[in-house]
Amino acid sequence: MMKTMNKSSLALAMALALTLTTEAQATEGGGSNYAMGAENYLMGALPPPGVYPLIYANRYAADDLMDDAGDSLPIDFRLRANVVAPRLVWVTDTTLLGGQLFHAALLPLVDMDVSVNGMSDSNRGIGDLDLTAFALAYHHSPNFHSVVGMDVFVPVGEYDAKDMANIGRNYWGVQAAYAASWVNPTGWNADIKLMYDYNFENSDTDYQSGQELHFDYSVGYGVSPNWVVGVGGYAYKQTTGDEVNGVDIGNEGKAFAIGPSIKYDNGKGFFLSLKYQKEMAVENRPEGDAFWIKTIIPF
Repeated sequence: MMKTMNKSSLALAMALALTLTTEAQATEGGGSNYAMGAENYLMGALPPPGVYPLIYANRYAADDLMDDAGDSLPIDFRLRANVVAPRLVWVTDTTLLGGQLFHAALLPLVDMDVSVNGMSDSNRGIGDLDLTAFALAYHHSPNFHSVVGMDVFVPVGEYDAKDMANIGRNYWGVQAAYAASWVNPTGWNADIKLMYDYNFENSDTDYQSGQELHFDYSVGYGVSPNWVVGVGGYAYKQTTGDEVNGVDIGNEGKAFAIGPSIKYDNGKGFFLSLKYQKEMAVENRPEGDAFWIKTIIPF
């Protein structure tokens, strides 16, 4: 028998129907500025000083919208998104507090389609800008590396409060991040990127998304000097509720994702990683799966 929606679940469904975007540029009702699971192997290991272009590519699909109990809401829901996100990383030769100073900028290109209970919308264009305003990279040993820094999310993507398919979020965000990598070409490899986000209010809707704690991870084994195979994904927990006009309305999201992951490194600065991740234990968010590509091309 079809279950009925409680008030909080209905509010979530309505908010998603009005403001839904992609996994990389998700929703006020349960999403994030950061693309969950975007990072993979070498997330805490920075290259020598220089300028490096990276490319992230993502295919995300979801057919379930989960409520605050982790159950699928009884609505006809479909989300498909394709994202290509170029990122430029500048590793300077300046040392500060014992680490290499570096900066980065990422600008996603989004093509997405969403439908909820017969209502549908699609959009494509440039999403919000992610600026690594300040970051330091450390090389503790030939195997152990880490990064600490802060990102700023700049709302430059297209947004209209009346649209379902917004590729911008229309509010600023800041993110503190720490990443660490254990790198062994012929042994175990492990990476984690721990992040905490603070989201400012959307001035068009008076909606302020809650604060978020999340991490990307990968674990793999070097089967040869060039290849690493293993698993990767992310974990996510919203630590404060969303607010509308200063009133806490809950909608705290939670999710975990895992899947196979593989990396190729030619030993000369080029690497390519591929990852599939399946979301589970999801609350107040879409539940789906994603395919990720990440590559760096030195010059």
